[in-house]
Amino acid sequence: MSITRREAVLGALGLGAAALSRPALAQSPAYPSRTVTVIVPFAPGGSTDFVARLLSQQLSAQLGQQFVVDNRAGASGTVGQAILARARPDGYTLAVVPNGTFAMAPFMFERMPYDNATAFAPIGMLATNAMFVCVNPTGPYKTLADLLQAARDKPGTISYGSAGSGVANHLGVELMLDMSNTSMLHVPYRSGAQGVQAVLAKEVALSFVDSVTAVPYLRSGEMRALAVTSAVRSKEAPDVPTVAESGLTGYRASTDFGLFAPAGTPDAIIGQLATAARRIMLSTEVREKLAPLSIDPVGGTPEEFRPYAAQEMEKWGALIRKRNIKPE
Repeated sequence: MSITRREAVLGALGLGAAALSRPALAQSPAYPSRTVTVIVPFAPGGSTDFVARLLSQQLSAQLGQQFVVDNRAGASGTVGQAILARARPDGYTLAVVPNGTFAMAPFMFERMPYDNATAFAPIGMLATNAMFVCVNPTGPYKTLADLLQAARDKPGTISYGSAGSGVANHLGVELMLDMSNTSMLHVPYRSGAQGVQAVLAKEVALSFVDSVTAVPYLRSGEMRALAVTSAVRSKEAPDVPTVAESGLTGYRASTDFGLFAPAGTPDAIIGQLATAARRIMLSTEVREKLAPLSIDPVGGTPEEFRPYAAQEMEKWGALIRKRNIKPE
């Protein structure tokens, strides 16, 4: 099915007519009464996986049934999303999905394995995770200005790694290049971890690395951060300026995580999950576990999530069209 801009934005606003017309409730009030599967559409070890496992552990404790993470990686997260789209709308299959999948991927592919406008019911925004502009510490770049000037001097020769075409750490670089009127060579890998190893091995000059992965390398001195992509500096690396502070005013790119169910999931279950997820993400215990990794909890509602998703899709859809970004 072709994804049009109108369908994509409609999907963000209500994530489909089906999401707005869920049945009142035809389910036992004792939800959950068995194990719940939480799909993560990426490999284990990254920030999406970390957030999903932390949430699932807490949901298991609070709701009295096991919430089990199921990693289903591939195609910028759309493989896992397709599994969610096909699942029964009974609350027993959920997904923790980054904006690279729900707000970027619909513009990357001419045909999708699901209808982004009707397939999903938003439960809430969970957290946001900045990325660091990381380089090898033995390399020539000390500041982001150094890097961008080198890119201007030799257009298209400096290489950067990503976790694949269309994911957040690819498009975050593309936004930086667009705003700075520079060009670099994109080298996509199968995972963010491979992109990190490429920086360490000097196979590429840089990569945007999510804070879950980057912070330990920054502390050990194995990587150097030139900037952070969030609107404000990271508490874990306060000496690292933001990209905006480094000369690109208004720049912001982060990995933001949402919790989804299949469209048609009863309102009562959506509400129960949203309330539980919000309570968990804003708890002192979870805040303390997220803080060392520079992940900021949000704990939003379905009503708050829809306009946010619309804004994200508008922003990244415009960039993808402008720069003619295609899957590789």
